[in-house]
Amino acid sequence: MNEVEPYTAPAQGGASARPALSRRQKAAIVVRYLLNEGAELSLADLSEDLQADLTREMAAMRQIDRATLAQVVTEFAGELEQVGLSFPRGIAAALNDLDGRISPDAAARLRRSAGMRDSDPWARLRGMDADTVLPLIAAESTEVAAVILSKLDVGRAAELLARMPGAQARRITCAMPRTGAVTPEAVCRIGRSLLAQIDDVPPRAFDAAPEARLGEILNMSPSATREDLLSGLDDADAAFARRVRAAIFTFANIPGRLSARDVPKLARAMDQGRLVSALRFATTSGDDSAAAAEFILSALPSRMAETMREEMEEAGTVRPATGEEAMNMVAGAIRDLAAEGEITLGAAADDADGATGTDG
Repeated sequence: MNEVEPYTAPAQGGASARPALSRRQKAAIVVRYLLNEGAELSLADLSEDLQADLTREMAAMRQIDRATLAQVVTEFAGELEQVGLSFPRGIAAALNDLDGRISPDAAARLRRSAGMRDSDPWARLRGMDADTVLPLIAAESTEVAAVILSKLDVGRAAELLARMPGAQARRITCAMPRTGAVTPEAVCRIGRSLLAQIDDVPPRAFDAAPEARLGEILNMSPSATREDLLSGLDDADAAFARRVRAAIFTFANIPGRLSARDVPKLARAMDQGRLVSALRFATTSGDDSAAAAEFILSALPSRMAETMREEMEEAGTVRPATGEEAMNMVAGAIRDLAAEGEITLGAAADDADGATGTDG
C-alpha cells in the first residue's frame, strides 16, 4: 500500500460500484480485521497524528461487505509479500535502532537538528556515568541536586553521594524532604535542562583528562626525568601537578597502592628475569624504589622470595637503562592487572585526601 490508488469495491448483486476506499480507510479495515482475529497489535510506534487519523477512520466506518474485506486483505497481504526490507520511520526511530552504534555527540546533533526533545530525559541521564553527573549536580541548587539523586538509580545515587564532599552531601540529603511537592512537569524540565547542558558540550579530541594523559607519559619516563618535570610543574601549576601525581603509578608507588596479597599475581604475570632485574636495580637505587622492592619480596611466599633473592645476587650490577625499563614493566604489569579487574589498586594519596571532602 505504498501508492495512493484507491479501488472500487463491487456492490452486492452486481449493483453499481461503491465509492473508492482511501488508504486510511483500508488501514482501518485491516486493523479492525486483525483485532477481530485476536491479533496483538501495538500501534504506539506510529506518530500521534497517525494514531489519531486511524482512530477517526475506525469511528466513522460502519459495515464492510465480505467482498470488500477480502479485496483489502488480499491487497495488504500482497504488499507485505513484496517487502524485502523496511526502515524505521523518522529520526527518532532511526536513532533508537542505532543506539550504542553511533557516538552520543552525533546522536545529540541529530536530535537538535530535527527539533527533537527527549520524552523522558531521565532515561538517558540514568545511563550516564558518575563523572558526567557530578559536575552537573555541583552547579545546581541543593533542591535540584536532591531531585537529581531521587530520579537516578539507587546504586548510582549512593555512588554520587559517596564521592561528594561531606558538607555538600549532607546539604543535599537535608533537602530531600522539600522534593515531595515537586511536580512531574518540573522534574521533566530539570532533566531536559541537564541534557541540554550535556549536549551543548563540544566534541573533544581526547577521551582522557589532561592529567591522565600526562600521567601515562610520565609512567614510562625515567625517574629522573619524571621528577624533574613534576618539580617544574609544581612551580607552574601546583593544582594540576597534584592531579598528575595522583594519576601516576610507578614502581615506587607499589607499597602504598598494591595489596600484599596481590603480589603473587604480579609475580605470575611477570617474566621472572625482568622482575629480578627490577628488584636488583631497585634495591641499589637508595630511594623509594628500594622500599618497593623489599615490599614485593616480603609479600612473596618464603621459598619464592628466597629463590628471587639468590637470583638477584647472581644478577650482579644492573645497568640503569635496563633497571629503569624493568621497573617500568613491573609497574605496567600492575596497571594491566588492575585494568583487567584481576587486582584493585588503592587510591593515590591525593585522591584519598580529596575523597573525604571538607566541611565548609
